[in-house]
Amino acid sequence: MDILSRVEELSGENLYACYQCGKCSAGCPMVGEMDLLPNQVIVLVIRGDEGLLEANTPWVCAQCYQCGVRCPKEVDITKIMEAIRLITLRKNEDHIRLEKMRKNLPQIAVVSATRKYTG
Repeated sequence: MDILSRVEELSGENLYACYQCGKCSAGCPMVGEMDLLPNQVIVLVIRGDEGLLEANTPWVCAQCYQCGVRCPKEVDITKIMEAIRLITLRKNEDHIRLEKMRKNLPQIAVVSATRKYTG
């Protein structure tokens, strides 16, 4: 099963509904800490790029739902980010190291990251 099928199954979202307007990325409070913009994550999933699983963006996502609220197509990107995290966690890989996190992250990001901490 390819990454697109897995993400769509876990998230329940239709990634092809996204037409890359960029409103999700424009409203994201964590975008400065991400290596990929939220709309870029969707493109990489659609292209089947497994390298996406190495990105820090799904782990930095604070799940504040700002992206989903702004989306004109009502694509819930927080569910997509959670699906990507689940796929990674099911591989039994840990991408969060609390001792290496930058100390100037907003509190919501730290709380969100500790919820996803696996090791």
